[in-house]
Amino acid sequence: MRIILSRKGFDSSAGDCPSAILPDGRLCSLPIPDDSSPITYGEIDYDGIDLGELVDQLTRKTGWRGRGAHLDPDLRVEALPRMPGWRPMLGQSGSAQGHLRNEGVTAGDLFLFFGSFRPIEQVSGSWRFCPDQASIHAIWGWLQVGEILKVDDLPAQAIPWARYHPHFAYEQDPTNTLYLATEKLALGGMPPRLPGAGTFRYLNERRVLTAPGSALQTCWQLPACFAPGEGQAGLSFHRNRSRWSTVGDRCLLNSAFRGQEFVFDTQGRDQVLTWLRNLLMSA
Repeated sequence: MRIILSRKGFDSSAGDCPSAILPDGRLCSLPIPDDSSPITYGEIDYDGIDLGELVDQLTRKTGWRGRGAHLDPDLRVEALPRMPGWRPMLGQSGSAQGHLRNEGVTAGDLFLFFGSFRPIEQVSGSWRFCPDQASIHAIWGWLQVGEILKVDDLPAQAIPWARYHPHFAYEQDPTNTLYLATEKLALGGMPPRLPGAGTFRYLNERRVLTAPGSALQTCWQLPACFAPGEGQAGLSFHRNRSRWSTVGDRCLLNSAFRGQEFVFDTQGRDQVLTWLRNLLMSA
């Protein structure tokens, strides 16, 4: 089984700001802008919060309600009105999809979605980032792969419940791929109570990748079992051992500024699977 740490949501290069940690600790991942998407920020529901208005206030730029939003991965059934048969899904294309293919990502593998987040507060009825709080990288969702579909190969009438997805607005592209979630999460040692995809509603320390006290959100703290070792390649894009330092049962990683999909093969790494179970059981 492979774990894919998949970077998704607003950051300084896509959206111009982090996603939001609400005052009660809820993680609100903001989908990146996409002018070709048929979905607008004003159409996406997040616990009754108007995402267009929220992004207007956080970016200090107006007009977001009517802008196209790349709602991908699409994990929450309540985010939009749904057709019968809807399943959570992720789209990928280009070099990022090529990397997933080269790393052998297949059915049964598990995406863990992370992004840049920063606490927000409401002052005089308007949202803003907390001035004394820094941005962090945190894990906010998961998707276990049930099916992998090439968009260009799908018959015109296939999966009508998915046709709203931004990847159906693309021009023909042989790399354009959809990853559909399993119905239930299948992971040894865990009861099948969790769905195959979902979001972590609240922030907690298990979901934070950024090392405590670090001035850089890209300085991560992980269990030491993630570090590359003899005969173990480790996390893709991070296989140079100079990126890693180990202290006891933890390691620090100078994570990549670029790249969307970081793949880790768990074969022979039972400790990583234990970490994954603990993470998911806290959902």
